[in-house]
Amino acid sequence: MSETTLQTEGLVLTEAAAARIRYQLEKRGHGLGLRLGVRKSGCSGYMYTMDYADEIGEDDDVFEDHGARVVVARKHMQVLAGTIVDFRSEGLNRMFRFDNPRAKNACGCGESFMV
Repeated sequence: MSETTLQTEGLVLTEAAAARIRYQLEKRGHGLGLRLGVRKSGCSGYMYTMDYADEIGEDDDVFEDHGARVVVARKHMQVLAGTIVDFRSEGLNRMFRFDNPRAKNACGCGESFMV
């Protein structure tokens, strides 16, 4: 397991995203943080995956900021490095948003992206 700060390597976690992660974990009652990854899918190549992180493996990188933790499998960092993870409320919609500097194109529906 490699512990890294969000500002120096890997991911940037906004205060809004951290607050949402803490809220979801508290509501769930357990968990270590948010597990973020990517998988090949969609019309543009990759899509983000999110789940609860209940354990941290040897091949995971762990990022912490604003009192929240994000766990990423090291193999996903080539696609996710530099990504800003944010949480936004827009009207009735609440969602995590990803500003990924490696994403070259995104599909029209916003579900997938290409690097």
